[in-house]
Amino acid sequence: MKGYVFHGPGQSAWEDTPDPELKEPTDAIVRVDAVTICGTDLHILKGDVPEVRPGTVLGHEAVGEIVEVGTDVRTVRPGDRVLVSCITACGRCRYCREGVYGQCLGGGGWILGHLINGTQAEYVRVPYADLSVHPLSGAVTDEDAVLLADIFPTAYEVGVLNGRVRPGDTVVVVGAGPVGLAAVATARLFAPERIVVVDLATARLEAARKLGAEAVADAREDPEQLVADLTGGLGADVVIEAVGVPETFEMCTRMVRPGGHVANVGVHGRPAILHLEDLWTKNVTVTTGLVDTRSTPTLLRMTAAGRLPTGQLVTHTFPLERMEEAYEVFSAAADTGALKVVLGGPQREVVAADAV
Repeated sequence: MKGYVFHGPGQSAWEDTPDPELKEPTDAIVRVDAVTICGTDLHILKGDVPEVRPGTVLGHEAVGEIVEVGTDVRTVRPGDRVLVSCITACGRCRYCREGVYGQCLGGGGWILGHLINGTQAEYVRVPYADLSVHPLSGAVTDEDAVLLADIFPTAYEVGVLNGRVRPGDTVVVVGAGPVGLAAVATARLFAPERIVVVDLATARLEAARKLGAEAVADAREDPEQLVADLTGGLGADVVIEAVGVPETFEMCTRMVRPGGHVANVGVHGRPAILHLEDLWTKNVTVTTGLVDTRSTPTLLRMTAAGRLPTGQLVTHTFPLERMEEAYEVFSAAADTGALKVVLGGPQREVVAADAV
């Protein structure tokens, strides 16, 4: 089969790679029908995730069809259309029993495209299939479903739920990439008074407006003052960090009100300063987290009911064999306007970013 193989920092290719085989009775083999690229994949290609060994097929999000299952798999069978979750869960360890699948001690967690071969290929082996794939109804398209493998549960769990968004809140989302935009969409489910989005890219700020943000701010034009003006100087109830650089994290801690929440979602490659000299008297809660995907069934039902604008974040589509081109488009988002690229399924080549 073909797969997108990591060979070391700055080195990767769509090339022949061995077909996956069942290794454990709890495994399933999935034929990939739709897959997407994550910002974490770009971090891997830059060498920021040293656990990924050369020769690994990348990717941790997919929709496809079950073609083979191990003898212990009970909930899916060949022919079933499924969502492949970015998180694998053994279902037996302490963390899985608590629903904290991202911290699985039984060989799960984030392993696809990280510790084992991933989804950016024609076929993928999924360990612990009973808990790690989700059957799909015909009411959910591939484009909608594939965004529920990672970015929507990440934004919802690590951003909105950890941030404890409540009705009437002022919510600030710093970073209007795919996860930040998904945070806007899922925060709206809790009826905040307003959502403010901060970013550098005009196209992404416009996308945030179309997804329901009441106010947007260019990060270079004093967004902290805007938040202060909107809240009577108090600060935001919840600030969601969706960039992953020290400057934006520190900005978030300055924009939150006393007693508020800062929910860090961004993947940080450098240390950020926690200014306890300013925060220690303010009762501020700072949370971090790796997604657990325990919310995926709920998000799937909401998508099927038309309550989540998942597919609106897809700006480009490609066939699988144009994986290298898709990476180029996604990695140059500032120039291409890319939010999410989806490979496989009906092709829409290039769609303008203002289509969101």
